Amino acid sequence: MREFTTPAPAGPPASGGLADSLYDTAERTPGLVQLARRDGDDQEWRGVTAAAFRDEVLALAKGLLTRGVRYGDRVALMSRTRYEWTLFDYALWSVGAIPVPVYPTAAPEQVRWILAETQAVACLVEDEDHAMTVGAVCDALPDLTGIWQLDRGCVAAITEDGRGVPDSLVHRQRLGVAPGNIATVVYTSGTTGRPKGCLLTHANLAAAADAMLDGWGDVFQDTGGAQPSTLLFLPLAHVYGRLVQVAAVRGGFRIGHIPEVATEVLLPALASYRPTFLHVVPYVFDKIFQRARRAAEESGRGELFEQARQVAVEWAAAREQRALGHGPGPGPKLRLRHLAYERTVYQRLRAVLGGRVRGVMCGGSSLGRELGLFFTGIGLDLYEGYGLTETSAAITANPARRQKLGTVGRPVPGATVAIADDGEVWVRGPGVFDGYLNHPQCTAAALYDGWLGTGDLGSLDEDGYLTITGRKKDLIVTSSGKNLAPSSLEERVQAHPLVSQCLVVGDDRPYVAALITLDPAALAHWLKSHGREQLDPWAALADEELHAEIQRAVGAANTAVSRAESIRAFRLLPREFDVDQGLLTPSLKLRRAAITEYYGQDIEELYAP
Repeated sequence: MREFTTPAPAGPPASGGLADSLYDTAERTPGLVQLARRDGDDQEWRGVTAAAFRDEVLALAKGLLTRGVRYGDRVALMSRTRYEWTLFDYALWSVGAIPVPVYPTAAPEQVRWILAETQAVACLVEDEDHAMTVGAVCDALPDLTGIWQLDRGCVAAITEDGRGVPDSLVHRQRLGVAPGNIATVVYTSGTTGRPKGCLLTHANLAAAADAMLDGWGDVFQDTGGAQPSTLLFLPLAHVYGRLVQVAAVRGGFRIGHIPEVATEVLLPALASYRPTFLHVVPYVFDKIFQRARRAAEESGRGELFEQARQVAVEWAAAREQRALGHGPGPGPKLRLRHLAYERTVYQRLRAVLGGRVRGVMCGGSSLGRELGLFFTGIGLDLYEGYGLTETSAAITANPARRQKLGTVGRPVPGATVAIADDGEVWVRGPGVFDGYLNHPQCTAAALYDGWLGTGDLGSLDEDGYLTITGRKKDLIVTSSGKNLAPSSLEERVQAHPLVSQCLVVGDDRPYVAALITLDPAALAHWLKSHGREQLDPWAALADEELHAEIQRAVGAANTAVSRAESIRAFRLLPREFDVDQGLLTPSLKLRRAAITEYYGQDIEELYAP
């Protein structure tokens, strides 16, 4: 087993929980602007000082106590990314309670499972739709005693309830929190399709956040004198978003929230907030790149944009080689060409991000070397990383100013990465989780003597940079970072009598799609019953009514999953997968890699703009 370790400058926290850093910062620098928020339709950002945020957290924590939330209780948070999520996280941690994130797009059955398994005593929801989703399953949740709705003023109401509670009662509970206590239960998809709750401790998240600050603090601070600030648009139901939140609070950075990553919402927010660094998933950069290219083509500047793209990639690659000691860097001609495109192309692209962004960390799925080089070439300091829910997000990342784009970098401070004989990536470090809630056998299978088997395949180069090459199991990760196990979704589509086989795709893609084959006998029967027996069975694949029938099968399967996990497009194939093609095993199991290669063109067309 080959391994590589990055030493930690300091050990894990010896005492206290995540809420302590908030109170400590407010005590030391009460006037520091810790957060920024926008209320209602107001587009202006209002700064919230460390002291003001502490007071809001403390007041809400007192109200939570009056609502019956006790030390060790679990409270579900079902909302998009917004200021109030951070407020509730720190209020719950202040009383020793455990927030349980739930995706706001989760299906009722997923919500029921998470709330039942965690025995959540209350659920915070954002709006009426979320309230109805929880309400539809609450009969099966005997522990659930309250549903609190943000857009109906629950923050003010809970805060008012706690007005007479002494501050000391909250502090007594907060000071009883130890690093080894569970801080949150974050659910991640398993290969069986049933989500499992990862038990992350206060020490796990604190260590992961401190590793980020220790390894990349200088990058975040490189702001030309402005206060470091980031705009959080990653979902806080995802462990990456939570890590960014914790690191910003611990690092004293200013943080704002945006509930959507749709470009029509995100880009104006970036322009008004003007962050100095960002944490993104590849989906965001891909959308920005495609939008810029389309705009250039529509204005008749497509050729100029393509030339600027090539120069940016070449310039970034040459700079990368120089930083790693393998080359002289960009030559005079390349530097001049790069300078020529600075004002006409690159500066305008940076302006889309607010104009002040310098450092960018990217994770959640594979970015792709070409796209990474392009954004580096336009003037962004880009760092790609890798992690799992089980590792409290990032376990590797490209080190500061020594990036190898196309890799996911080296272990973060305090972590070790190893490659087993079968190519599986194993990791260990203070961010590795405590196990799966109520699943001791799964925990025992995943953890061995402090090591976590990731299920991913990879390789380490001579400098300790990790490259992910595949997955031992069939988990799909979309370009937005959403994990899903395809088998249960495929089985639901295959339940339709016309469907023979279904292969779900979506790795590093913006959404989930499917390749579907039809049963020949069932298709012939359907054609006859619909008066189309004159059609050749495979020529009938273009029939609109047949497509509508399969769309109903897909729609029925989608009801069991969230929108992010749902099949958005599908293609009917002219023949079934079989053993002779090499697309099935002798036991008739799908050979996923072989199928995706064989039907590569069909898959590309599913995602064509």
